[in-house]
Amino acid sequence: MRTILHALSYGNIEVEASRRLADLKKLDAMRIFCRKLDTKVYNGNYEVPIRLYFPTEEAMSGDVVEQKYPVLLFFHGGGWVTESIENYDRVCSRMAQSTGHVVVSVEYRLAPEYRFPTAFDDCYEAAKALYNNRLILPADPDRITIIGDSAGGNLAAAVCLKARDTGDFLPKKQILIYPAVNNCYTEKSPYKSVQENGEDYLLTAVKMEDYLKLYESGSEDRKNPYFAPLMEKNYRNLPDTLILTAEFDPLRDEGEEYGRRLKEAGNYVEIHRIPEALHGYFALGIRFLHVQESFEIMNAFLKKGSE
Repeated sequence: MRTILHALSYGNIEVEASRRLADLKKLDAMRIFCRKLDTKVYNGNYEVPIRLYFPTEEAMSGDVVEQKYPVLLFFHGGGWVTESIENYDRVCSRMAQSTGHVVVSVEYRLAPEYRFPTAFDDCYEAAKALYNNRLILPADPDRITIIGDSAGGNLAAAVCLKARDTGDFLPKKQILIYPAVNNCYTEKSPYKSVQENGEDYLLTAVKMEDYLKLYESGSEDRKNPYFAPLMEKNYRNLPDTLILTAEFDPLRDEGEEYGRRLKEAGNYVEIHRIPEALHGYFALGIRFLHVQESFEIMNAFLKKGSE
């Protein structure tokens, strides 16, 4: 297994090759049947594609208008460079079924064609539209949770920071799954997990540095909290937060550090490290114990305050 992991953890990021590899997920022969609806929101003149996943047949009927089902606003991972709504189809379908929430997945624009802050702005405008009832789906703002994995966790955290700063809307909950919230993955990184898990565990420190370089518009972006949420100075008045990290992940320690800072600022925070897991485990099937454990933790968190 170590030999296989080493072979899969080589080299730098080559954008087109990485995208082609990611797009193999579109050939999924075991797609989960789930009712879906494609729509869009606007970021200026640009139409941001959105896909809604409904947990039940009833949720897609007119009943959703009356009941206002709880919503997970989801931003996918992929280092801001790869992945798509289609590649995350199984993940979002499973999330809707396993949580009983309507999942709203956002097709934000990718780097390097669209560098920071384009992806962040696309996600922020999607969130603002959802919270302000400008989507086809009516939603109760108190029952919306912002969620993302990896680069999507970065975007989720940044959207919540800006919402707090502007007052455009007030997220009540966020779920960050092995989020990328720092701005350095070289030997200068203060986090032990970068040094211990930065090689031979699929996501490498070298690749993370490549992703940052592809995402940034300039080196000054790395000081921006909406680019790297650990650069924020004020963590007060942020949503109730669940952070899931993976034991063998270079992003482990920064995600847990982000949670500690939120907690020290007086926010409600849960931090759970999934033992023996690698970065990206959440995209595996529901039969994997790491995924089952994560959904158990997520569902318990989502139920808090909603009984």
